[in-house]
Amino acid sequence: MLESLGRHRRANVRRQRDEALPSILQGKSINPFISADVKAKAKPIRFKLPSGGRASGYNAELLPEVCEVYLKARDAEELPSNQMHIAKQAEILMRGLAQVGIIALVDEATGYEAIRERNALAKILETFIDKELRAWVQTFPEDFYREIFRLRDLEFTAGSVKRPQYFGILTNDIVYKRLAPGVLDELKRVTPKDERGRRKHKYFQRLSDNVGYPKLREHLGSVVTLMRLSSDWPDFMEKLNQIHPRVGEDQQLKLDDGHGL
Repeated sequence: MLESLGRHRRANVRRQRDEALPSILQGKSINPFISADVKAKAKPIRFKLPSGGRASGYNAELLPEVCEVYLKARDAEELPSNQMHIAKQAEILMRGLAQVGIIALVDEATGYEAIRERNALAKILETFIDKELRAWVQTFPEDFYREIFRLRDLEFTAGSVKRPQYFGILTNDIVYKRLAPGVLDELKRVTPKDERGRRKHKYFQRLSDNVGYPKLREHLGSVVTLMRLSSDWPDFMEKLNQIHPRVGEDQQLKLDDGHGL
């Protein structure tokens, strides 16, 4: 956790009044932004590894909340200059992690995914996938396709809906595989194909109003920004994999200092 936020794993700091907090949460500048919930989750947890050994860690949901603490302190202009790099790392992590995915990510890393609560994934999918079909609305902005054409060195015609067939594969990869665990598979299951083998509805029409659809719009906004900052397709994919890694894959987040989560 320390290394993912740009701190040495054995970092020493001057202890504040709350001795129970980990070193990453020790500091006068961030103290006003640490809630009671964060303090509760900051208590070390001793646990047994599948291999039989014992280890010590933290509640998986603590990491994004620590990120929020530093980002709030930075936004309030209370963070000293020597801690700004932590806020920068926190911003990278917050873009790559979602509260709904962090549990599954850690379970996979520690080998517990096989014995996770059976309905845990179903609960995640329920928040993302709607049982009723969403009315069609313009969801993917034209800039999304304009930038794909540019990055792949293709000619773009404004207003045209004609696109190469493989764009569907690209969209699944850069969008739906990165929203939450199992979302793409569930969307495929609940969106049947017609007699010609085409999906009868768009995947986004199945996303829930309260979680899935807003998360999609947020993701698209971030993706289009990354596209605009990229010079070509490989450059874009490198940025995308760093900021929005595919959910559930065995990979590390590449951070500025070369460390992984």
